[in-house]
Amino acid sequence: MAEQAIPLRRTLLANAVVLAPSWGALVILYGVGELNGRATLIAMAGIALLTGLLVQRYLGTLARFARFVGELSDEREPVMPRLSFAPATEELATAAATLAVGWRRQRASIDNLAASAQAIVDGLPDPLISVDRQRRIVRTNLAAASLLGAVGPERDLSTVLRQPQLLAAVDALLETGADGNFSRADQIAVELALAGPPELDLIAHLRRLPRAAADGSLALIVLHDTTALRRAERMRADFVANASHELKTPIAGLAGFIETLRGPARDDAAARERFLGIMAEQADRMRRLVDDLLMLSRIEQHEHARPDAAVDLGRVLHSVMDLLQLKASSRNVKIELDLDPALPPAVGDFDELTIVFQNLIDNAVKYARPATAVRIAVRPVGPDRVAVAVSDEGDGIPATHLPRLTERFYRVDTARSRQLGGTGLGLAIVKHVVNRHRGRLDIQSSPGKGSTFTVTLPAVR
Repeated sequence: MAEQAIPLRRTLLANAVVLAPSWGALVILYGVGELNGRATLIAMAGIALLTGLLVQRYLGTLARFARFVGELSDEREPVMPRLSFAPATEELATAAATLAVGWRRQRASIDNLAASAQAIVDGLPDPLISVDRQRRIVRTNLAAASLLGAVGPERDLSTVLRQPQLLAAVDALLETGADGNFSRADQIAVELALAGPPELDLIAHLRRLPRAAADGSLALIVLHDTTALRRAERMRADFVANASHELKTPIAGLAGFIETLRGPARDDAAARERFLGIMAEQADRMRRLVDDLLMLSRIEQHEHARPDAAVDLGRVLHSVMDLLQLKASSRNVKIELDLDPALPPAVGDFDELTIVFQNLIDNAVKYARPATAVRIAVRPVGPDRVAVAVSDEGDGIPATHLPRLTERFYRVDTARSRQLGGTGLGLAIVKHVVNRHRGRLDIQSSPGKGSTFTVTLPAVR
């Protein structure tokens, strides 16, 4: 520990304080005649010299003690200085060192508790945000960062969640009356929706703490994802509405044929064979419809969960082509695949992407004119995307219909679609699978020339 010069003013002041009693006594003795002037001056000089030496050493000891305490307060671990000239100061230094060790242990314990608390908060599956009395964000967990992105402290809640009903609820929770006390209940629940894709349905549970925490947190906001539950409710309602609508016609037809076979056509073998054939077609149509509805429901239920496997699109497309080759040959349609050899794998789910391209290629085969080709072109797009374009040479689709093609049960030509075995759900399934993969579906069509359906998917980097 390096020695530092003691300020002259402090030295002079300390010497004056210490010399005052002894010099005062000598002056009194001189005044009453007990000492002559020469002896008085010699005594005063001697006392001053000895006192100066002692005061200098004492001040040096105090300065070393002060530096030692200062270094302890900076959380350093200095060597204990020699303070033997001032035993009381040495005792104080020992006590200060013991106190600093205890403080460091307590500080480490507090830091460990804070880290443990943050680890527990980060482990929560639901996003959590704490705000202070001014509605500024104090703390978030990993789930909140994943949902909302990086959220810096001291930002107003409105900068990351622009939901008027939520902000109004937080303001109500923190509102105080004229007496300074909170005037509302300490718990509120608010339903809100976050724009996507995919769109998320959330319930925000708000809770006011009894008093502000050490970091200033006064209110907690927990966002519970109810997307799957809401979608399940909507899917059940949609299933009932759509199934009842689409199944009504074939069920009515089956009932009519059964009644006819039981009555007028009971003994008519030719009519019975014809009616049984129609009934088999209607039953098969209902089976396809139910299968597509169930598939769509399963896909929608998990649409918010992004797949993360690497998928070889060449393998997917070759398997689909093998499956549809017989159907294409029966219509005199050729399926051609143009696959870029440098194509990277796509990020997705093998089975769901098979469903996507099976629907698109099957549609192209069904609506292509005989003696034409269905072309599949697969190319990388930029550094992190891949595009699959399925083109046919059919009658095309008028531009007015393009925006609605992916709606459930929407058909450009209802009679032709049903005649070809369509359920009206194929492109809806394609849309939801592509959304789940965070991809994009583009449709281009020219009446009389044909259509091109392009699916763009994220690629493995």
